[in-house]
Amino acid sequence: QVQLVESGGGLVQAGDTLRLSCAASGRPFSSLTMGWFRQTPGKEREFVASVNWSGGDETTYYADSVKGRFTISRDNGKDTVYLQMNSLKPEDTAVYYCAAAESLHPLTLAALSDYWGQGTQVTVSS
Repeated sequence: QVQLVESGGGLVQAGDTLRLSCAASGRPFSSLTMGWFRQTPGKEREFVASVNWSGGDETTYYADSVKGRFTISRDNGKDTVYLQMNSLKPEDTAVYYCAAAESLHPLTLAALSDYWGQGTQVTVSS
């Protein structure tokens, strides 16, 4: 089945930048809807961003809390999805999970994801 491996997390200060990467394998990458979710202790996994690819075009979706700061992109040649995180805030601190769905519908709910990565920790200090 699909395997997802995240990387790029770390400890940064507020206002700093990180770029997360997620490498996918096991399925044709172009057939997958890819996304990023995050989770903090005691809370449900929440949507961050997702990207679909169809007809040669990308469609992106973002949570209101990250619009204008985060950018999701995918490189079909490398089977990799990225999350560029600018102007990080302490509220962004969480474990970030790469997600993939076989459906071409927008991946904006955790329940819609078919596959998950192991997660990568992002900590933003104030």
